[in-house]
Amino acid sequence: MTPSAHQDTFARDHLPAPSLWPTLLLDGPDTRYPDRLNAVAALLDAKVAEGLGESPALRSDEGVYSYREVQARVDHLAHILTGPMGLVPGNRVLLRGANNPSLAICWLAVVKAGLVAVATMPQLRAAELAPILEKAQVTAALCDARLLDELRLAQARSPRLTQVMVYGAPAGWTEPEPSVDLLGPVSGIPFQACETAADDVALIAFTSGTTGQPKGTMHFHRDVLAMCDLFPRHILRPAAQDIFCGTPPLAFTFGLGGLLCFPLRYGASVLLLERYTPDGLLAAIQAHQASICFTAPTFFRQMAAVASRYDLSSLRKCVSAGEALPDATRQLWKSATGIELIDGIGATEMIHIFISAREDEVRRGSIGRVVPGYEARVVDEQGYPVPAGATGRLAVRGPTGCRYLDDARQADYVRDGWNLTGDTFTCDDDGYFFYQARSDDMIISAGYNIAGPEVEAALLTHESVAECGVVGIPDETRGQIVKAFVVPRAGEIAKAGGEAALARALQDWVKNVLAPYKYPRAVEFRDSLPRTETGKLQRFRLRPGLPAP
Repeated sequence: MTPSAHQDTFARDHLPAPSLWPTLLLDGPDTRYPDRLNAVAALLDAKVAEGLGESPALRSDEGVYSYREVQARVDHLAHILTGPMGLVPGNRVLLRGANNPSLAICWLAVVKAGLVAVATMPQLRAAELAPILEKAQVTAALCDARLLDELRLAQARSPRLTQVMVYGAPAGWTEPEPSVDLLGPVSGIPFQACETAADDVALIAFTSGTTGQPKGTMHFHRDVLAMCDLFPRHILRPAAQDIFCGTPPLAFTFGLGGLLCFPLRYGASVLLLERYTPDGLLAAIQAHQASICFTAPTFFRQMAAVASRYDLSSLRKCVSAGEALPDATRQLWKSATGIELIDGIGATEMIHIFISAREDEVRRGSIGRVVPGYEARVVDEQGYPVPAGATGRLAVRGPTGCRYLDDARQADYVRDGWNLTGDTFTCDDDGYFFYQARSDDMIISAGYNIAGPEVEAALLTHESVAECGVVGIPDETRGQIVKAFVVPRAGEIAKAGGEAALARALQDWVKNVLAPYKYPRAVEFRDSLPRTETGKLQRFRLRPGLPAP
């Protein structure tokens, strides 16, 4: 590794043993980086130097900030972090806030100063924040004033956190924590980006936590650029005139890429929205003439139902990720807008999308092919490739890869140099990958392997179904049976003649769409389904032994 610029060596000291690292493919034409590299110098300072200083970078309903204005605010905060706060390269800084220009400025300033960004979902409670603070040994935080209460409670459990700087504070702020106005006047004094090594840790991204304890994934400065230089360059193909928008939080690497790093890397701009509903996002696209949208399949499905109410003529590309994209949702969105969704699978461990397809190369039912710069294959339990069309585990490697923060689960995720994402796939002779299920979502019933998401996709084609989740539940005769949890559309239960009648109709529907053995032998109707803040269905909460949401 290149000599580190970090004075606080915690992050590098707690990387996995080299023998547990995945093989890294760093010699590709798009990912050859110098030994010394600061990601924010490349994303922001370089754009100002290239003459884009007056071009819009960050947008919100309150205003538009040019690249030069963002740079000035980032430099102002970086001086505060390394001056009055006394932080040194390598210190971890917790970020807590909703998607807005201030949070973006915080992330950029932290990384530019050579600190390590630990962004967290705004809805996390103290009980969820405290383990993150302890795991990453965080000593400082930048927190939106509206989210301070839970951080204070977490701080009581993690006394190592000694400094909290508040932003977005109301006028007359008198609380003990100091505040900074990130959108007001700034000093104008430039800040020289820390000369970090390309393999210095820039961020620790904690998994969204669908099961077990959160895992911190450590990503280098070069990883931030690699995620910008592969999927966007080869699949998304953005232009400087594009206006990005969407729903994933910046604390989620899907959002960090799509709603901050990608637009900056390509000289474009991003509309950051704190709150959104399907109607709200569509209205924002119309009002701001947004052209690229990132969100989860569920949101695209909900927006499709009301898309006709809005002028979406500016919208040209839409990216779906975070969970499996049912073909019914793809077709619904295309019918409503004329836009072919760009599907993608990524992982927090890999930082962003590594399998996808351009709009003109979509193959029905497939996520796509491996993104240039990565390699992927489907393997059996021993790690050997399976024949085309056979089901197995997805294995991936590329310029990015899993490096857990001091976590024994590293040995489970990385095997023989490959990252095992925990997904079950097939791959055809043309290299198109077809998602089957999360490995722990595969249902084995009477000897048959049944992928829960496949049954979900079939149910979603029925006009009565708004949302659904499918899991296996124990059964004495069959080992497991398929159970569907269904959120019906308004009025559909009454129209069908009651819950029992609608359940039978859905069971018959699946029998006609899929092999009959895959139909849900049990159907339960719910008002909602449990999801993470990123919109990912929490199937483990539908299994027996856990309370309903």
